[in-house]
Amino acid sequence: MFFSVRIASPYQLTRRLPPKWMKSGGRTDGATLNVKNLPDALYRKLKARAKRERRSVAQEVIVLLTQALEPAETLSILSLRGLGKELWRDVDAAAHVATERDAWR
Repeated sequence: MFFSVRIASPYQLTRRLPPKWMKSGGRTDGATLNVKNLPDALYRKLKARAKRERRSVAQEVIVLLTQALEPAETLSILSLRGLGKELWRDVDAAAHVATERDAWR
């Protein structure tokens, strides 16, 4: 199986913001990516995924490559601050920890 991908307009690919590598305001001449010896089963999965996401196969390839190659968003533990505090409102933390420790003995 052989198919070719032409990058047309990355803005059409996702409903999110354009990727970091997109600096030209949505205009690009694009590059062509040729994939040779792509297994039929893999192509069928790619085609099915593209259909689920309402994209063309070429757009789906671009989205998958972007997700795989873009650096992951840096997360901070500080963003968890206060998360779940309503669950502990009427609970004595020391008594809860003691109960949990006793359960492991």
